[in-house]
Amino acid sequence: MSPIKPVKRKRFGEIAVELGFMTDAQVGNILSRRNITRRMLGQLCIEEGYLDYEMLARIIAAQYSCSYASLDDLEQIDDPDLIQHFDIDYMVNNRVLPFRIWNNTFDIAVADPLDFMRVAEDISLVTELEISFVVVSEKRLTELLKNIESSRDLLDISDEMRLPIIRESDRGEYEVSVDRISSEESPVVKLVDSTLLDAINKKSSDIHIESTEKGLIIRYRIDGMLHQAAEPLELKNQGAVLSRLKVMSDLDISEKRVPQDGRFKLKVKGRFIDFRISVLPSVFGENAVIRILDQERMSVSQASLSLDDMDIPEKELLRLRRQIKAPYGMFLMTGPTGSGKTTTLYRALSEVNDKSIKVITIEDPVEYQLPGMTQIAVNHKKGLTFSKGLRSILRHDPDKILVGEIRDGETAEIAIQSALTGHQVFTTVHANTTFDVINRFMHLGIDTFNLVSALNCIVAQRLVRKLCSCKKEHKVTEKMMIESGLDPDEYKNMVFFGPAGCRLCNGTGFDGRKAILEHLELDPNLKEMILEKATLSILKKHALEKGVVFLRDAVLYDVRHGTTSLDEANRVTFIE
Repeated sequence: MSPIKPVKRKRFGEIAVELGFMTDAQVGNILSRRNITRRMLGQLCIEEGYLDYEMLARIIAAQYSCSYASLDDLEQIDDPDLIQHFDIDYMVNNRVLPFRIWNNTFDIAVADPLDFMRVAEDISLVTELEISFVVVSEKRLTELLKNIESSRDLLDISDEMRLPIIRESDRGEYEVSVDRISSEESPVVKLVDSTLLDAINKKSSDIHIESTEKGLIIRYRIDGMLHQAAEPLELKNQGAVLSRLKVMSDLDISEKRVPQDGRFKLKVKGRFIDFRISVLPSVFGENAVIRILDQERMSVSQASLSLDDMDIPEKELLRLRRQIKAPYGMFLMTGPTGSGKTTTLYRALSEVNDKSIKVITIEDPVEYQLPGMTQIAVNHKKGLTFSKGLRSILRHDPDKILVGEIRDGETAEIAIQSALTGHQVFTTVHANTTFDVINRFMHLGIDTFNLVSALNCIVAQRLVRKLCSCKKEHKVTEKMMIESGLDPDEYKNMVFFGPAGCRLCNGTGFDGRKAILEHLELDPNLKEMILEKATLSILKKHALEKGVVFLRDAVLYDVRHGTTSLDEANRVTFIE
């Protein structure tokens, strides 16, 4: 191994300007921010939208006068013959990955060259080759390491004992039992277990098992979209697969004519994961949808649920924080199932949760576990409903209350009375837009005067998929602009981006999701207009005059900044 000498690094800002990635003014802005926040320059540049992860990797490579590995180069990075040189846990913990062997040199991929410096001596012990490093983006390295780790876990399932099922007794205690059908080698058990583990590793929120004329189709919902997991299985396997799931969920395996709902819990790699299952009969047999609730993801620190991580405009962030810190009243979120409403509410609570106040939540189920809060899970079997739980909460002297969802008039009435009597209530309700919420409460039998008196604000939310860094320019014709409700004169010179697809985003062209918000503050004038039953057009006009950004405008902001595509914007918002 050749000695690793200290490298005189060039200045980050100088390189960014030389490569044409940033202007001098942008560098100056970032340096002034860094002096205040003491955070890494690269991360600040990404947050401001000046750089993407690949640009940052090129700057770091130039700083250390070393090679940069592009997206195209990464196709060879997970060659099994290279990976076998290292233990997978070692690679993950030290954030290094074998890249290539050439000319008697072993190249190691790193995102931070300091990681290589730290482990260089260890690496020299496992090879007689000269060792060097190439810089890859932090994001890509993380994804590659996760993919390799997931592949190992998926292979392990075939050779190890079946996943332990955690049963809940009538006394509320958890009893562990290793559940097996006739044989440990049962192909049905292996199929179900490996499917569950594969879905967890791919960060799926739901598993769809569908009986069709073509066979049994298994699909995962990832980032809000369904993706087929594998080729359809023969329909003859449908009965055995559904029976296995029913056994795991304590459902009636003999009943195939009516819907059934259940739940089960597994212990996977030392962590508990809850599954909620709904079985529905169809023409070709029973279908099942399984919701995955990963408790490791749920157990988060308060710092990791920050409003700053939502990537929304600064103006909207300031308005949100003002409402969150209100002493009393109702902070209401609306949107469809799976639109991230509860996560945003937890971000809001984390802003105000401290030792000087008492926060109590009631949810179905508890989605995050945060220190400093009293959290209650709804239990319909035991008679613990939202309304009954909320009545009890009020006797425990809370300052802030989170009600997971308002589903009925009784819960709505108690929540509103709580907001009117000195408590701040955070809650959600299903409606399409902020103004639709008013009609929703009217249908629940709530008095309009009490409702508008309690409401401080309504926030509608959607989740939009973010383009992967492999994105490419996308031509949008004048006809497409008109169909999307855009003014061609305003958008004709704009560069649109669309999905390209690469191995690391599984060919989808998208990587993760972000929230878009429509934040309506109920000022006295707006409350009076609602009580006077003003038309929707008049209410919207008033909201616009007050600076409200509607969902459509919020998502078009992300289209203009290359965060998402126009097609994705049209998918999640109504074209006006």
